[in-house]
Amino acid sequence: MQTGSTLHDDWTGVSALGGSGAQARGASGWLLPEIWMLDGAKRVEQALARLLCAKDDGETELMAAMRYATLNGGKRTRALLSLAAGALADTPAHMLDDVGAAIEMMHACTLVHDDLPAMDDDVLRRGLPTVHVKFGEATAILVGDALQAHAFLTLASLDAPGDNRIALVRELAQAVSAEGAAGGQAMDLSLVGKQVGLDRIVAMHRMKSGALVRASVRMGALCAIAEDATHAPLYCALDCYSACFGLALQVVDDILDATADTATLGKTRGKDAAAQKPTCASIMGLQAARQFALDLLRDAGEAIAPLGPRAERLAQLLRRANAYLFKHAPCA
Repeated sequence: MQTGSTLHDDWTGVSALGGSGAQARGASGWLLPEIWMLDGAKRVEQALARLLCAKDDGETELMAAMRYATLNGGKRTRALLSLAAGALADTPAHMLDDVGAAIEMMHACTLVHDDLPAMDDDVLRRGLPTVHVKFGEATAILVGDALQAHAFLTLASLDAPGDNRIALVRELAQAVSAEGAAGGQAMDLSLVGKQVGLDRIVAMHRMKSGALVRASVRMGALCAIAEDATHAPLYCALDCYSACFGLALQVVDDILDATADTATLGKTRGKDAAAQKPTCASIMGLQAARQFALDLLRDAGEAIAPLGPRAERLAQLLRRANAYLFKHAPCA
């Protein structure tokens, strides 16, 4: 199936590419949005392939399954967010590539575990059989564990000052802790079959998926800029941006789960309704949820407006998300 690559192209604008290198640049000399997103995603893919290259001993499929979980499609949204924030902070590209790869390893870890029978019990991810379907449930658990370890090993091995590496490790650990993705997944499971208010759903989303989005943005900047009193306004703006953007992405996902087909999603459609999971879309209604997502994307843009042109790549990701929403969740 080509679903994963289709959605990847749709997000990064690959289908719009063409022409020579000179044509790929605007009048100002800056790379056009489609180019830097495509280039960044490719560099992160290459970093993942390089970092996950250890050979199995011939008796297990663990590394093959880890590569399967990470290198078979995906929009690389979190890595691109890190690259965009890193451009704002003038972080060296080679460092951002490995940071983006570590983030994508951690994201893949959460997806592999989320798909397990004891969790969301899904059989498709990015248009392909989920890891536990292809390699078995025990291997899938180990894949998630190993990807998390490799993410931290990658950050610990960065060519960066020790304080920066510690800040990055702490940021990623916080994102998947009981206060982040793990706690959000626990809350998600606890809400099944219950009638709850929108505030509970929003709180769950901010932990389960939003925390890693927040970390992705912050990590791009933390590579080069310490979080101290001098830079407090910068991190305040980035946190507001990521909180709005992360929640918007999840609201869009809720909408598409209810409206898109399996081929478009790359995973089983209607899983939330079938599992009796309350979502923003089920509580608010599709049109209200769509407007909620648009409002969140607008708020994210307003949050980084004071940062000026140096935050342009973060703004470009918002515009790409808007276009994606209008294409895949149009007004009724």
